[in-house]
Amino acid sequence: MARRKPPTRPGPYLLRVQLLRDRITAPDSFPYCLPAIRNLETLDLHPKVTFFVGENGAGKSTLLEAIAVECGLNPEGGSRNFNFATRASHSKLGEALRLSRSLGGPADSYFLRAESFFNVATEIERLDRRRHSPHHSSIRMAVDRSTNSPTGNRSSLCSRTGFEGTGYT
Repeated sequence: MARRKPPTRPGPYLLRVQLLRDRITAPDSFPYCLPAIRNLETLDLHPKVTFFVGENGAGKSTLLEAIAVECGLNPEGGSRNFNFATRASHSKLGEALRLSRSLGGPADSYFLRAESFFNVATEIERLDRRRHSPHHSSIRMAVDRSTNSPTGNRSSLCSRTGFEGTGYT
């Protein structure tokens, strides 16, 4: 008998993030030396929205990336079904995190980081040229949902997300 998937419920889906210090072998090394990580114990997430605010280099993006990886998302951006890699760039922070989640889960998830937007858009464009790809329709649907883009091409993505004129097109 097939396992039943829990029903999708309205969020919040991610409730809390904990740093498990016993899993850290070198606390003075990257990324554990970053200010946002160094003092992290438990981070309770607001049920509506959580903002990460801090100086450049504080570790905000590193923490968000580790959370995304632990949620099964691609560290360079994308969904659970849209994985690619241009280079190994993410930290081992996720291995020391424990995520507390609600029962059920989102129907879909997507991680888009500004630093790798160009790589995501380029991969979408490459896949778009391969119209007969088995993943084409699911990728297109994820892109269309996240950008309301009728075409999914890089310049359309850039204009709809405010990256137009920034060198990403």
